[in-house]
Amino acid sequence: MASISLTPSAATQGSGIDVTAVVGQILDADRAPERVWQSQQASFGLQSAALNTISTDLADLQSKVNALKDPSGALTSKVASSSQPAILTTSAQSSAINSNHLVTVNSLATTSVYYTDPVAANASIGQGSFTVTVGSAVLNVPVNAASSLQSVADFINGNNVGITANVIADSAGSRLAIVSQNSGGAGDFSITGNQTALAFHKPVTGADASLTVDGVPVSSASNTVTGAIPGVILSLAGAAPNSQVQINIANDTEAITQAISDFASRYNTLIRAVNGQFSFDSASNTGAPLAGNSSLRALQTSLLNDITYSITGNNGFVNLESLGIQLQNDGTLSVNSTTLNSVLSSHNAEFNNFFQSLSNGFAVNFSKDLIVQTDPTQGIIGLNISEIQNTQARLTRQINDFEDRLSIQQQHLIAKYSQVDAQLRQLPLILNQITSQLGSLPHS
Repeated sequence: MASISLTPSAATQGSGIDVTAVVGQILDADRAPERVWQSQQASFGLQSAALNTISTDLADLQSKVNALKDPSGALTSKVASSSQPAILTTSAQSSAINSNHLVTVNSLATTSVYYTDPVAANASIGQGSFTVTVGSAVLNVPVNAASSLQSVADFINGNNVGITANVIADSAGSRLAIVSQNSGGAGDFSITGNQTALAFHKPVTGADASLTVDGVPVSSASNTVTGAIPGVILSLAGAAPNSQVQINIANDTEAITQAISDFASRYNTLIRAVNGQFSFDSASNTGAPLAGNSSLRALQTSLLNDITYSITGNNGFVNLESLGIQLQNDGTLSVNSTTLNSVLSSHNAEFNNFFQSLSNGFAVNFSKDLIVQTDPTQGIIGLNISEIQNTQARLTRQINDFEDRLSIQQQHLIAKYSQVDAQLRQLPLILNQITSQLGSLPHS
């Protein structure tokens, strides 16, 4: 309890006490346990922030490891090149086989088209009908005195027989244009039995593309040719019957190298964050927030085991080091691009097997561990974060309850010391009364 000093002169002058200051001193002394809890909360807050950062880094690493594990991802990606892009361009899926091909484009696929002579505004298009035949579908199109080009187009479009009709206008008038919805011979259509005033023209007949692939004749209803070379898409751009286009299918070393670089970068970010928590600042004599965290130490050990994982056989390509991905003294990874490129060019099968073998692949094994590590309820970091959050919640309740009790105590102290203050302020009056009474007594 705070001490209260009163001098005789203060009492004579009617001075009281600073109730607020006195009560504040008492409560401040009583808050000693609360300050300990608040310090603990601040410490747990720093730990939680550090763990959340590591958790995010761990999730980022998991996405990069999964990319290495994906059998249709970057490690198996292919790149296709064309010697004459003006004739055809090409792309390859991961299933494509590294190879070279010669392609000759004899003719492009065409789309069947009809159009009419121009019709002046408000001019009649006659009465009667015409028949459109698309494969096995036959559509009779009626035209009467009230018909317009747009109403004829609407009728055709409403029947969904594989063609699209539109009205095209220019300075000469309006034309009805009918276009097949499918290119190639299968999409070709004809107009017969025309009894209207419309005059139809057919500038383009639907025909299949014609090409040869390594001397083998190939036809395609579309100018996008799939299946001729497994896993390869040929996009025909121009006919050149006298020109051979060279197609090369190879590993996409740029994409593969980038995937490896991304993996190493994310791993380095994580391991630096983990290692940094075990540092000690001698100047301030303090450690990082998680310096004594056993869960983080377990994660560090697990990451080291995963990154030094090794398989047997595989023509000697058994660990990251053999592929040019080197472990440094500080636990980070460094990519030797010269060694990596050499492995990719000469031992691509072994490279992929090391990472993606279902039985013992590096990325497959690492991914399994990361699934456990990143589990929000079972993983080391997730459990640690939950424990800290629970402790922080308990401390918050403890502090709030303590503050509630202090609030009641504060009201009691204010009432008590306000009474003392009032009594002290009445002392001059009491002294005057006593002095007056003493003065009225008869003198001896």
